[in-house]
Amino acid sequence: MPTLIVITGPTGVGKTAAAIEVAQHLGCDIINADSRQVFRGIPIGTAAPTPEEQALVRHHFVQFKELDEYYSAAQFETDVMALLPSLFKRANCAVMCGGSMMYVDAVCNGIDEIPDISPEVRTAVKQQWREQGLESLLAELERLDPKYFSQVDKKNPVRVLHAVEVCRQTGVTYSSLRTGRIKQRPFKIIKVGLNMERELLFDRINHRVDAMIEQGLEDEARSVYHLRHLNSLNTVGYKEMFAHFDGTMNRITAIERIKKNTRVYAKKQLRWLQRDTSITWTEPQHCLKIITDHIRV
Repeated sequence: MPTLIVITGPTGVGKTAAAIEVAQHLGCDIINADSRQVFRGIPIGTAAPTPEEQALVRHHFVQFKELDEYYSAAQFETDVMALLPSLFKRANCAVMCGGSMMYVDAVCNGIDEIPDISPEVRTAVKQQWREQGLESLLAELERLDPKYFSQVDKKNPVRVLHAVEVCRQTGVTYSSLRTGRIKQRPFKIIKVGLNMERELLFDRINHRVDAMIEQGLEDEARSVYHLRHLNSLNTVGYKEMFAHFDGTMNRITAIERIKKNTRVYAKKQLRWLQRDTSITWTEPQHCLKIITDHIRV
């Protein structure tokens, strides 16, 4: 049976290097499962695989969408499931690498089939968000779908906007469409989570942010500053730089805030991933051995 090898873990832990080592050893391709690395124009701030890294192993779903294009975990599931048969013909295995938990879950477990949102509905919801703020959409969600309102992360505009879009598009509650059923996959799944001592991980994150600044993160952020309203840029690294450009945060504070918010995000990723009992946890340097041991079983 073909095998999908999932390498996941918190940001900054070393997933890309481990995935390349595993893919080279097995002679297979890498599927990117990072929801921000799918967008063009922001390779530094998203720590996208470099051209040199992509030359070592073929990567899929890296920088293939424009910043203003809509992309979701459901679309990612569809795209990956369409790609996998051709990858399995060549190698009988593939590596999926990334820390975007919804993307990983979408491929491994499946995602509920939610109707497509029309451009008109999506535009109207985004316009309301920009003009009236998230609170107005939360109030609408509470009225349209109190069940999901009680569960949603009320500080996550992506989740709130999507739920309101679905309610408006379908005329039914978003919660009624979320079945939570796990789909059966025609391939074996091996999940490996990478982690390390918290102090070491945080030190790696801090140094990586410094490296991003040296590589030109500030200039990259300036190049997309005029698009700062887009959801693709509503992420750590750009939000802080945009605040600096707006004059509400000085440069040094912005850089330190990027480090802090990245560390917070890493902890959030770990909390989510540690609920998944199918993940085998290890340090990055042992990833290849763990995976080859699993494959031999």
